[in-house]
Amino acid sequence: MRVDAGGLYSRFLAWLMRRLPTERQRLLAVTIVAGGLCGLAAVAFHVSIAWAEALMIDRANSAPGHSWIFWTILTPTLGGLFAGLGLTYLAPAAAGSGIPQVKMAYALRSGLVTVRETIGKFILCAAQIGSGASLGLEGPTVQICAGVSSMLARVARLSPRNCRRMTSVGMAAGIAAAFNAPIAAITFTLEELIGDLDQTMLSGVIVAAALAAVVEHSILGNSPVFHVQRAYALGHASSLLWYALLGLLAAVVSVAFTDSLLWVRGRFKRLTSVPRWVHPAIGGLATGAMAALALYFFHLNGIAGDPYKTLTLALTGTLPVLFMAVFCVLKLAATVCSYSSGGAGGIFAPALFMGAMLGGAVGYLDVTVFHHPTDAIGAFAVVGMGAVFAGIVRAPMTSVLIVFEMTGGYGLVLPLMIANMSAFALARHWRHTPIYEALLAQDGIKLPHGTKPLDPPAAAQLPAAEFVQDDATA
Repeated sequence: MRVDAGGLYSRFLAWLMRRLPTERQRLLAVTIVAGGLCGLAAVAFHVSIAWAEALMIDRANSAPGHSWIFWTILTPTLGGLFAGLGLTYLAPAAAGSGIPQVKMAYALRSGLVTVRETIGKFILCAAQIGSGASLGLEGPTVQICAGVSSMLARVARLSPRNCRRMTSVGMAAGIAAAFNAPIAAITFTLEELIGDLDQTMLSGVIVAAALAAVVEHSILGNSPVFHVQRAYALGHASSLLWYALLGLLAAVVSVAFTDSLLWVRGRFKRLTSVPRWVHPAIGGLATGAMAALALYFFHLNGIAGDPYKTLTLALTGTLPVLFMAVFCVLKLAATVCSYSSGGAGGIFAPALFMGAMLGGAVGYLDVTVFHHPTDAIGAFAVVGMGAVFAGIVRAPMTSVLIVFEMTGGYGLVLPLMIANMSAFALARHWRHTPIYEALLAQDGIKLPHGTKPLDPPAAAQLPAAEFVQDDATA
């Protein structure tokens, strides 16, 4: 029996127009539905990655005898090969972190995020991150949720302007669900995407972030991402000296990471002697080798696989200073290899990991020089997360709020402000172009600044059935 997709859509559209005759009504309805569906999509994505990690990289790390070395190196390599094939032949737009792609869709395509890149992002990221790539799931969650909201906007036949607004709805919902941080999701969307206070857009962002967070809380639990044993606070004013130093070092790490990522990515783009679909496997091989070194010498992971378990040890101040210094460098190198080789995954989680390791190492200076309690090590690790995040992502308000919401503590306001703003200002002074704009520029894409986003052709308004057909043949 053949299903007439076009006829079904026409009848649905006629029903929708009768129930919600004005576009404002449809926009509100789609925003509410998008918030819930984005929350469900984010939960499904996170559960899929956890399942893939348990199936692949976790089993590789725990293989018997010395075979774990071989499997720890091989598993990310195979995951990169699978992702490379999918990104080359099936869904090229699913490559990267997801944030630059959403920014481009917002600015140049009236928020159009295709079905193909949404599904491709889900499957390929889950496979590559689950196999041990040193990449985060937060950026991909944003692109997936933007794809969900974009699809709903097209189904409801919203105007190009409102389709663009739905992109911001998807971004906010994705960040809220990924970090369990709805307030930070709003500020990030304002800082990174919208850039102004469009009242209608802001209202949708708030509604979607709240609904996505509620869905995520209902399924995965209402608790911070990191379980810090106690609420940290600024115990001694003399520690502010070291927090200022932490801001400086965070800027150095941020610029080193950004420059290294762009340089290695440029080298891979010029590596024409090796097929493009092999490139992520090369990055996976390097990542696996570094993960094996970390496991062999330090008996800890976090380089490949879930980084938050090892990161939590830094936040509790239980990692030795040598561990944290080495893990900061290894994570930087592994993330550069995984991302620059053409993989699919984000940089948020690696940025937080590097920041925590750097902050904890600086915390040891505070304890050693001023003989402060060892709790300072964990406090510095918390502040370091926000400082490196601010230096890399260039979202200073979000970097403060996201640490508050992820750790559940608000006692480090002054140290966070000092370190984050120092890292942000210095990184921007040394390298003016933010990382996402630099990545797009490397691909020959320049986003408009100081002007209204550009309207694409009428493809964004195609009916759902026509769009699926167009997407399948792109």
